[in-house]
Amino acid sequence: MKNIALITGSYGGLGRCFVKLHAEKGGDLILVGRSSEKLEEQAKEVSKKYNVTAHTIAVDLSQQDAAQQIYDTCKENGWDVDIIINNAGFGGQGDFARERTMEQDMSMIAVNIETPTRILKLFLNEMISRGSGKVLNVSSTASVMPGPLQAVYYATKAYLTSWSNSLWRELKGTGVTVTALMPGAMQTGFANAGGLSDTKLFSNAVKPDGVAKAGYEGMLKGKLNVIAGLPGWQRPMIALVPLFPKKTMLDFVYRQQIAGSAKK
Repeated sequence: MKNIALITGSYGGLGRCFVKLHAEKGGDLILVGRSSEKLEEQAKEVSKKYNVTAHTIAVDLSQQDAAQQIYDTCKENGWDVDIIINNAGFGGQGDFARERTMEQDMSMIAVNIETPTRILKLFLNEMISRGSGKVLNVSSTASVMPGPLQAVYYATKAYLTSWSNSLWRELKGTGVTVTALMPGAMQTGFANAGGLSDTKLFSNAVKPDGVAKAGYEGMLKGKLNVIAGLPGWQRPMIALVPLFPKKTMLDFVYRQQIAGSAKK
């Protein structure tokens, strides 16, 4: 296998775009997700269309041993991973104390934070030893602000961006880079799964293709952060968020969460 990319959440909207981008460059793939049926179908499709090798690892990323299963499978098969795209993740709306269940939020923390962290704990030293490797952690523009009614989701993305940026500096000079992709709202299954499709947050959602391309290319260049998929008027807002009074920002995000595009 050559130029192997391990991509979690490979058959989701953004994941499919990453798979396509890497396969178009002739790179081989390790596709990771929960459904073995969907993974096998995707692997066959990609292998046939792009003449690359695509292996699959079916695993529940909310389980504590998921990363170890992924690592062990790669080692057992002699797959040296060159690129890791920690793409899998999910959100969900609701009042933290009165609506969200313990299981919902702890599962989100496991998928969005714990498993990506464990994956890099297992794989990074090998990349460092080889003197090469690229990592893309899919965060969000949500990482730059708190998110009432999505309190845990926004916090998980804040972790991903902060952690990725710290690793970028720690790995300087090793030949290994870690990039944080920070997309805005996208037209994927994420919004429907999280009960967010009728909120103002997703009224300007973009297609994931351009976001994936910006993230993938930024990762190859070793960029620190890649902000993508924002309408022009939103871009300055991201830079200005730290300057806004915190309580004003909290109220703004709260209103965006409860105001559906059909409820204007």
